[in-house]
Amino acid sequence: MNNKKILVVDDDEDICLTIKQYLELHHYQVETVHSGAEALKMISGDVDLIILDIMMEGIDGMELCRMIRDRVDCPILFVSAKTLEEDKVQALSIGGDDYITKPFSLKELKARIDSHLRREERIRSNERYLLSSKNMTIDLLANEVFCKGRKLPLTKKEYEIVKLLMLNQKVVFSKERIFERVWGIDSDSQLDAVTESIKNIRKKIKAVDPETSYIQTLYGLGYKWDVSNEKR
Repeated sequence: MNNKKILVVDDDEDICLTIKQYLELHHYQVETVHSGAEALKMISGDVDLIILDIMMEGIDGMELCRMIRDRVDCPILFVSAKTLEEDKVQALSIGGDDYITKPFSLKELKARIDSHLRREERIRSNERYLLSSKNMTIDLLANEVFCKGRKLPLTKKEYEIVKLLMLNQKVVFSKERIFERVWGIDSDSQLDAVTESIKNIRKKIKAVDPETSYIQTLYGLGYKWDVSNEKR
C-alpha cells in the first residue's frame, strides 16, 4: 500500500480532481488546493511531493516555490501551459525538480512522480549510513571519515575509535574499554596504543578543523565525543 502524500496546487479544479482520482487509483494520498495562499496553509514536512501550477492568481507557482523551498525538501514538479525554454529554466533554477507542460498524459505524470520518489528513497537510504557531528561525517558503508568535506587519512584502528565514539556521543569510554572494543582482549598490543591513536586522530582532525576538539579527555576516566560546548 502506497503511503506517499502528494499535494496538488492548481486553480483549475477539474485538473485537480482528475489528478487526484488517477493517483488515488494507484494508492497515493492526494490533497488538492486551488491557490498559493491555500497551499501555504497546507504545506508541511509530511508532504512527499508537490505538483505546482505556475499560472495562478494572487501567489503564482513561481512565487510560491520561492516562498516554500527553504521549508520543504520534497520534490516540486511544475505543471504549466507555458512552453518557452526560459520559463522552464526559471522554474528549475528557483528550486523546481521537474517541469511538465499542459496538456500532459496522466501516465507520464505518474511516471515522473514515481521516478522522483524512488530517487528520494535512495537518498534517504544512503543518509541512514551517514553520521554527522558538526564538521565531521562518517560514512559507515565506505568506512571513511570526512572533516569539512575532506577525507581524513585514518588507519583502521583510528577509524574504529572514531566510529565507536561518534556512535556513542557523550558516553565516556575508558582506555581499557576502547582497547577491548577496537583491539580485542586477546591483542598483543599495549594499552598505550589507545593514547597514541587518539593523539594521531586529533592531529589529523586539527589539520583540517583546528577550532574544534571533538574527542574530550576526562582525566582519570577516559574519552568521549562531545561538541556541545564548542563555538558554533
